[in-house]
Amino acid sequence: MTLITPGSMLQAEPNHFSCLDNGQIKIGVDLDCGGSIGFLGDSRDGANIVNIHDRGRWIGQSYYSGPKPFGKAHPEWKNWPWNPVSAGDVYEHKSKIIAHTNDGKTLYVKSTPMQWALDNVPGDCTFETWITLAGRTAHVRNRLVNLRRDHAFYSAMNQELPALYTIGKLYRLFTYDGDCPFAGAPLREVPPLKVAPGQFPWSRFSATEYWAALVNDENWGLGLFHPGVIPFLGGFTGPVNSGGPKDNATGYLAPGCLEILDHNIVYEYEYTLILDKLENIRRYAYEHRPGLLPDFRFNKDRQHWYYVNAEDEGFPLHDRLHVKLENNDPQLISPEVFWDAREVPKLYIRAAYHTRQTRAEMFWQTRGMSNFDSEHLLSFTINPDGAFHTYEINLAGSPAYQGKITKLRFDPVSDGTAGDYVEIEFISCRRE
Repeated sequence: MTLITPGSMLQAEPNHFSCLDNGQIKIGVDLDCGGSIGFLGDSRDGANIVNIHDRGRWIGQSYYSGPKPFGKAHPEWKNWPWNPVSAGDVYEHKSKIIAHTNDGKTLYVKSTPMQWALDNVPGDCTFETWITLAGRTAHVRNRLVNLRRDHAFYSAMNQELPALYTIGKLYRLFTYDGDCPFAGAPLREVPPLKVAPGQFPWSRFSATEYWAALVNDENWGLGLFHPGVIPFLGGFTGPVNSGGPKDNATGYLAPGCLEILDHNIVYEYEYTLILDKLENIRRYAYEHRPGLLPDFRFNKDRQHWYYVNAEDEGFPLHDRLHVKLENNDPQLISPEVFWDAREVPKLYIRAAYHTRQTRAEMFWQTRGMSNFDSEHLLSFTINPDGAFHTYEINLAGSPAYQGKITKLRFDPVSDGTAGDYVEIEFISCRRE
């Protein structure tokens, strides 16, 4: 196996890094840049495959929320929203470490991030990261704790979960985004996106096996597996097959969902980095795949659902969603999903209605649809008595319910009324 051109950043800046090394792979966080992952490589080779060209690169946390624009932004980042970033800001100010431990098995960092587009403005939040190694994989758990003085309810925005940048030697982007996940079907190489100057050169794709990888000419490189998350953003920019950690050429990956980030939210997610041959990256995803069928339980969080013409009571949740139905046509939108209609003939909603209306609607999208329409919906009767009931929705009863289901939309009522609301415990393929 030919690995990346030697030259470890750790040797150049040893005092800044805290590392884990299990004899197969080595990972390091930069304690001078908020504990962002700034090194990942083979233990034997010592070469770094992480791009650290500027503070917006590395591998780390990055979140988005309103308002937009936020603050006095850099001229090249006009109209940019609230966006704390793990390594630092566009002006090269570094994020600060609050706490750090490393017992040789688990590496932990807590930091205050920087607002990416602003000049030396710390984020009004904290980031935490836990890292462990197993074989040729690094398991990472991230946590955002918001401490915002701005208590406004902002609409959902796309997140980077996480933002990952590789060196230019890893320039070939592979994933599986077809209709038969976890069945060994051929992979697709996502071609580089040609864009006008100043535009982001990243492609959006649906990773139906929950992973993507950036590899070199020998199909060796870095895979990112985020179980349950299908939307990915990724690509490459710069001269292909060239450059090291500090060069501009870079590959990029970011699984993500539309998320509402409350002023006081505690938001967590986990992912795995796999440094290996492409076939082994995919094998890891197969061995660790989650369940594919819908089972959204709202006891702790929104399960990646968001709202249109509606809002809830905010974080923390109290074992259920509490959605205000005060606007016209309130909607709950699911994250991107993927299942065969034949496997989920019915959905169940456990909800308590505090409203005078008696009808609700469930919409769905199939592969290739970009909008919800009147053909792909079922209407059902609700009981507005304020008590919890389990509503059975016979999706298979609609001739349009077939093929691969990719998204849901739940309209609790058609028109909002001041003071009305609904409490929702789950939306699931299981009755209980």
